[in-house]
Amino acid sequence: MDHLRVFHDVARALTSSLELEEILGAIMNKMAQFFGPERWSLLMVDDKSGELYYAIAVGENAETLKGLRVPMGEGVAGWVAATGNPLVVPDVALDPHWSAFANKHPDLKIQSIACVPVRSGDKTLGVIQLLNSKLDLLSEHSISFLRILCDYAAIAIQNARSMTLIQELTITDDVTGLFNARHLYTMLEEEVRRGQVFSLMFVDLDHFKSVNDTHGHLIGSRLLAEVGGLMRRSLGPNNAAFRYGGDEFVALLPGIGKAAASGTTMALCEDLRSARFLEGAGLALGLSGSFGLASFPEDGNTVQTILRAADTMMYEAKLTRDNVAVAGKGTIGRAGSANLSGSRREVSGMFLERDSIPRQ
Repeated sequence: MDHLRVFHDVARALTSSLELEEILGAIMNKMAQFFGPERWSLLMVDDKSGELYYAIAVGENAETLKGLRVPMGEGVAGWVAATGNPLVVPDVALDPHWSAFANKHPDLKIQSIACVPVRSGDKTLGVIQLLNSKLDLLSEHSISFLRILCDYAAIAIQNARSMTLIQELTITDDVTGLFNARHLYTMLEEEVRRGQVFSLMFVDLDHFKSVNDTHGHLIGSRLLAEVGGLMRRSLGPNNAAFRYGGDEFVALLPGIGKAAASGTTMALCEDLRSARFLEGAGLALGLSGSFGLASFPEDGNTVQTILRAADTMMYEAKLTRDNVAVAGKGTIGRAGSANLSGSRREVSGMFLERDSIPRQ
């Protein structure tokens, strides 16, 4: 009956929430209540590094485990993750191998170990580790029960990952890997709601149609993907890049005012101009863009007005192409230098004067 109650509670948690931490917490709490360990933890496999990290840790010294990484194959959890086999040692003193391991970690005061892999198919997702449980009372039936709980944990992890993937797909442009226009509007609404300064950059690739006409749409799509990669690298992790549609891109620069954003825009313009694209296809294409920049709340205090301001400046830059137009900034000519944020940089851009919110 105790087993059935646990299964019922865990199943209810699985069907009532898609929050991974909430579900795993419910599973682990039920497991702890049933087996009564002094310390227990859930370690997850980092797919990039192949190491294990502590996702949940409860008990004495739990805080010291945060940030700790366990190489695959090392220690109790590493061995279980690498082999995919559970490990139950009721008394480490009677097992020379794990006795030596316990002696290496006297701070853990290990007397017994129960470590079970969390697997989906033939892949190990993580490891549940119970230290100093009532293992002498465990029957084969109870150990099977422990493994079933691990299966529940695997279902929760897979569900959460699937949901994350679905969410990512709904906000990602499938050609460039950048965010899509739908997500731009969502993020802009959040930024406007916060009320903090930010800048918005519109980019239109110059003469992109000629690439499609000359080399075909497949090459055109590959070019867009490489431009997306360049934008990510040039803008850095604190700014967000979007494919707005066709050969138009947008960059959202949170917390950045016009002076700093102008420098960022010029740098991206120069990076684009100096790059050579599709070298892997034997083309080494050069490319330029027309850039428009506006800042919140100076040039627009709503989603629509700030979008219109940046978009209008981009169209101003397109009058001569390979230019930068900034709302409300005095500028110089095409092949000169501009003084922004107290520094001078050689640019091949033109900053056009705008004194008000651009036209619709």
